[in-house]
Amino acid sequence: MTRFESLRDHWWWRPGWRAGRSFYTWHVTFADQPGVQQLVTDYAPVLAVLPQLDPVSARWLHLTMQGIGFTDEVDRNDVDRIVEAARTRCAGLWSFTVTFGPAHVDRETIQMRVHRPDPLVELRLALRAVIGDVWGPGNVPDPEAGFRPHVSLGYCNATGPAEPVVEILRAHEEHEEYTAEVTVSSVSLIDLNRDHRMYEWTDVATVPLGPQT
Repeated sequence: MTRFESLRDHWWWRPGWRAGRSFYTWHVTFADQPGVQQLVTDYAPVLAVLPQLDPVSARWLHLTMQGIGFTDEVDRNDVDRIVEAARTRCAGLWSFTVTFGPAHVDRETIQMRVHRPDPLVELRLALRAVIGDVWGPGNVPDPEAGFRPHVSLGYCNATGPAEPVVEILRAHEEHEEYTAEVTVSSVSLIDLNRDHRMYEWTDVATVPLGPQT
């Protein structure tokens, strides 16, 4: 059973957001991860019968790590400094493997949990430290606590009862547990927008983990 009775429309305009505005943020993306993309196929039958959910295509799968700020408020020189600091700090980390899935219903999404997320927590702390190196430790956006790494497969587009979604998902997973192992070897700084009831972005920089030869 889910801990809540109703779903909430994900696409309300959160503070600061509006049509045409975009946001610099660090994400882990999955264009080169067939295991995660297979989960899109595995759960497609669920999303196909749930019109109250907008599916996420394989192209836009992501794991949100750490925001920086709206693009019209952040100096591009600061962005470049943050990227260079990230290259230095992330060279001291190593790529790692985590397991995603199975999916569960959250208040605004169907999402996949991350098992043993400690390496992602460590990576996020490194990204926060990088922003602090450039702007000062007291000026890092978003709280450190409360980070729940996950990958969303679909976003709610209306309010309504949660139980029908929970039941359909439970039936789909009754005979098989859908999971995927994912190797994280880089983190991406992206320019993110949500104008079309989905999260879309352009890449700003990709920072590899580990020393580069």
